[in-house]
Amino acid sequence: MLEISSSNNPLIKEIKGLNKKRNRWKSKLFIIEGVKIVEEAINSEIKIRKILFSNSFLESKEGLIFYENVKNTYDTLRLKDNLFKDLSDTENPQGIMALCEFHLRDLTEIGALDNPSILFLDAIQDPGNLGTIIRSADAFDIDGIILGEGCVDPYNLKVVRSTMGSILRLPLYIRDDSLETLMTLKQDGFEIMVTSLDGSPIYDIDFKKKFVAVIGNEAKGVNPKILDLADKYIKIPMPGKAESLNAGVAASILMYETMRNR
Repeated sequence: MLEISSSNNPLIKEIKGLNKKRNRWKSKLFIIEGVKIVEEAINSEIKIRKILFSNSFLESKEGLIFYENVKNTYDTLRLKDNLFKDLSDTENPQGIMALCEFHLRDLTEIGALDNPSILFLDAIQDPGNLGTIIRSADAFDIDGIILGEGCVDPYNLKVVRSTMGSILRLPLYIRDDSLETLMTLKQDGFEIMVTSLDGSPIYDIDFKKKFVAVIGNEAKGVNPKILDLADKYIKIPMPGKAESLNAGVAASILMYETMRNR
């Protein structure tokens, strides 16, 4: 185990740099933090580059057991508590984090799936919303999420934390050509559904065929050009007095109805 005590260590500077999107995408690395999510990463297909421990965690019974279980499999680092806290994104860190690799998925993976249900996010910018959507998609068995132009980085620390581990399991497809992507899927036989106040209630929709459901930007809604591309408009009926729903809530309701319908 490598022990680090200085914030000037090049490796520490590299890890700190992962707070910035350009560094994450250059290295194809992101940070996960906490006992449960690191355990989930170990049991998933995600490749872990390094596991970091704080002194305090390693001196605990739980930390010692954890380290003994991983020391022969992963590169490990031991950090002074104040150094670990400086790297942490939480107020009271548990004392364990990991550097994980991610890779860009090809849309051809979607085409190989059997009757897939896909969510397309159009410029979702709030990390909490995206985290909620990823977590709900994992819960309701959605086959994947496409993040179109203008979406917040899914490997943002706040997004990762709010997914509660779901980001390790759910396929994410990052695209910077929203219209072209949706057109390709439409040509491949996917029904393009767009949330709109002019749409049909979601409980009247048949979600059993392969489809892509589009959730729009928190403030502006769905891009008008995407609206023009849609095969079907759908809506969540709201008999109450609220004018709209949070994007994360709306997407979650839609995905639950997809699961129930299927």
